[in-house]
Amino acid sequence: MSASTYPQLQLYINGEWLAAGGRATEPVINPADEAVLGQLPHAGEADLQAALAAAKAAFPAWRDASPLVRADLLRKGAALIRERADHIARCMTLEQGKPLREARAEVLAAADTYEWYAEEGRRNYGRIVPGKTPTQRISVLHEPVGVCAAFAPWNFPSITPARKIAGALAAGCTLILKPAEETPATGQELVRALHDAGLPAGVLNMVFGVPAEVSGYLLDRPEVAKFSFTGSTAVGKLLASHAAKSMKRATLELGGHAPVIVWSDADVDRAADMLVAGKYRNAGQVCIAPTRFYVHASRFDAFVQAFVERVEKLRVGNGLDESSHMGPLANPRRIAALTRLIADAKERGATLHTGGRPIAGPGYFWEPTVLSKVPEDAALMNEEPFGPVALINPVQSLDEAIARANRLPYGLAAYAFTQDSAVRQRLAKGVESGMLGINSLNISMPEAPFGGVKESGWGSECGLEGLQAYCNVKLVSEDQ
Repeated sequence: MSASTYPQLQLYINGEWLAAGGRATEPVINPADEAVLGQLPHAGEADLQAALAAAKAAFPAWRDASPLVRADLLRKGAALIRERADHIARCMTLEQGKPLREARAEVLAAADTYEWYAEEGRRNYGRIVPGKTPTQRISVLHEPVGVCAAFAPWNFPSITPARKIAGALAAGCTLILKPAEETPATGQELVRALHDAGLPAGVLNMVFGVPAEVSGYLLDRPEVAKFSFTGSTAVGKLLASHAAKSMKRATLELGGHAPVIVWSDADVDRAADMLVAGKYRNAGQVCIAPTRFYVHASRFDAFVQAFVERVEKLRVGNGLDESSHMGPLANPRRIAALTRLIADAKERGATLHTGGRPIAGPGYFWEPTVLSKVPEDAALMNEEPFGPVALINPVQSLDEAIARANRLPYGLAAYAFTQDSAVRQRLAKGVESGMLGINSLNISMPEAPFGGVKESGWGSECGLEGLQAYCNVKLVSEDQ
């Protein structure tokens, strides 16, 4: 696939595909070579009005549809995504940059998400509560909230929209989705799978545009009952403040700065293998990427050596090249940010072991980077780098490690490596994060809640919690 075979980009409103026509457009850039892949149409106000009207009109029938009907359509969509996985993955690599094998795994995870929500939507049970008298009947019902809006980021353009689409549709809601403008084709193909599966018109709509304008319009509308946003903490706060004017429900998955505690009994080689793979996945542009490493002093030197040895073997290149371990950054903004952050860390005394610079040539490539003994007041230790940078510091005690892990206002993901059951229990109770992986980086799966605490967000996607986030809870108390 090349720019000449990249899909035509369109809006999707009320079951129809709408090309650019007279609409404003913006170019979609391949981050590996800076070539223009296509022109993305922006939705005008009339388009947004049409999408909102379509979602509102479709809601009553979709709400009343049998959960079996909704599940069947989601399963058919999942099957089509799997059939088209190679095509969708190549779209993703072209517009986002990650290696093709990572892209394909993400596409298949999106299909799994559709399928899991299809089944969980059939089990969106309420409950019967025993009354105080023999004649009292107390029911708790879960009802879809109504029309929803969803805003997805560029770093995971398949799995993140899939969570929002499947959660809303499985609960019986209708949805207006705005995927990221940098990676539109991937989201478009997820929507196309459901269109081709026979999804009724208006149940799912897709728009693009200037993010602040689209979100501002939708969040101002009383018809929108809930929104879901994945992105930076700063933008999440703005959207939450905007939506609070009309008390809209929200699911927010925001920034992180994930700590890793490598304890004295950890298998250093195994931990290094897993953490290098996790840190440099998607060029470190992962909200749950392990970033701040706190290593027991007795294992610090051995861990740094093992980690750096593995990082120096990583091959950086175009994601379509099967030999590439890491692709480019998504845009030049990341290069400017990493240049500033790493320079600040070095000025404050951090040791640079490898990397630390952009790679010359076309594309937004950066060397995989490792720094150690980074002062806590360095910007890198306080701002999410969102790039291929690992920060490794020694600690003397578990109390110190937990305190430093919890120091920031973020609480999305955290990780630890230890075989000691007592240490595991202390970590499980003491680390402030929505998700904690112990001897594992696998914390994202359809069947379990994905979300953060503190300034990393509100609520969760996936799992039972992700489905119920799209539901109102209604109490019905009856007596004879």
